[in-house]
Amino acid sequence: MPEIGVIGGTGLYSLLENAVEVAGDEAFGPPSGPLNIATVDGIEVAFLARHGPGHRYPAHRVNYRANLWALHQVGVRAVFGPSACGSLRPEMAPGHVVVCDQLVDRTSGRADTYFDTVTNHVSLADPYCPELREALLVAARAEGMTAHDGGTMTVISGPRFSTRAESRWFRDNGWDVVGMTQYPEAALAAELGICYANAALVTDYDAGLDDDPGVAPVTHDEVFEFFAQNLDRMRALLFGAIRAVGDNVPDCSDRTNGIAPPLP
Repeated sequence: MPEIGVIGGTGLYSLLENAVEVAGDEAFGPPSGPLNIATVDGIEVAFLARHGPGHRYPAHRVNYRANLWALHQVGVRAVFGPSACGSLRPEMAPGHVVVCDQLVDRTSGRADTYFDTVTNHVSLADPYCPELREALLVAARAEGMTAHDGGTMTVISGPRFSTRAESRWFRDNGWDVVGMTQYPEAALAAELGICYANAALVTDYDAGLDDDPGVAPVTHDEVFEFFAQNLDRMRALLFGAIRAVGDNVPDCSDRTNGIAPPLP
């Protein structure tokens, strides 16, 4: 049973060679696609494409509950959730990796909890596991990537990008990057007692930079093209992080308050 999972974001629709395809448990509806299970240097890993094969589901239509539940049901205890993001800071440039330590939820209407019929107030004060974060930082730097230790991910619903006013507001609030998928993914992992961490690849500067009128707002094609150009480095980063925790997978089961999610 794989104890480590990877939820691949924009542009990352496959990861593992010679994988066995396994249908995910559908207690909370169908996940974005099948689980692909294989070994990385003897470490069993389960991979799931967050947006489905070929980016079938935009961020606001992803069944996050089903995805995390499917990984949980095959034994996953730690998840790496890489993603693309837009930077709100000039020092966090395209090509850099931000290993986030906080998030701000600006989404609406998403199914974001397993506890609809049973009360359980799970803490999300620290949404990202420090052990997994450290593994991602070390792996990114080993690949020669500029990696920022910490940063706040602003999570928007999408599928549209931010207005200039929204982007400026996010930046003025002290937030660092913007994306569409970290919530409720991190919160659902906490409810299941799964350790979770994110490596956010900066692909753009969101709606632009106020002090640099030459920086144009992000476009759809720009995000996909930039991620594709950095795909091999992101894969290598993930493999390095997997190897780092493979023999000592952290335990976050105490986050659940000892209460199991009720089945629907």
